[in-house]
Amino acid sequence: MKIILASKSGVRKKILDNHNIECDVIVSNVDEDEVKNSLLNEGADPLLISKNLAEIKSIKVSNKNPDILVLGADSVISLNNELINKPKSREEALKILKKLNNAKHYLISSVCISKNGAMIWNHSETSELKMKKFSESELQSYLDKIQTETLLAYGVYQVEADGFKLFEYIKGDRNSIMGLPIKDILNYINQYKK
Repeated sequence: MKIILASKSGVRKKILDNHNIECDVIVSNVDEDEVKNSLLNEGADPLLISKNLAEIKSIKVSNKNPDILVLGADSVISLNNELINKPKSREEALKILKKLNNAKHYLISSVCISKNGAMIWNHSETSELKMKKFSESELQSYLDKIQTETLLAYGVYQVEADGFKLFEYIKGDRNSIMGLPIKDILNYINQYKK
């Protein structure tokens, strides 16, 4: 059974490949900042923002691809219920790491499956993470190892690479932290096939 992944994330594609889910990638090109700002102005919390973005991406691609399951996904960081966005520059990345430094925060991964332009399933998973305490120079040294393009596309974590060394603890599924709560997706797809 083939699905469409409405995400340009190479990590999400790899997770699906590793679990034998065949997929084509069609990027939704949703203006995430516009959606986030609109939702924030309405008082939405990070969970709602993550859910909405996953749904919008999924439905946008689904509208143009009838009769195929389309998987949309979004992950956000919540620090004291404040949304932490992906950095737009290396300087911003350092500011984000300084905010998260020695702090407990949450990573919310939301997924949505649509068919024929309508959502048929969604799920969100929240992981708790606590970053170790680092000096500014240690944080800068960590960032220096990450290519700018990667940093701006995937954010400051890079859990699939060296990012896991940043944390005192991680409570949550590794795949979910990397962007896809795969167990729940597999459960849904297996039920759907029946």
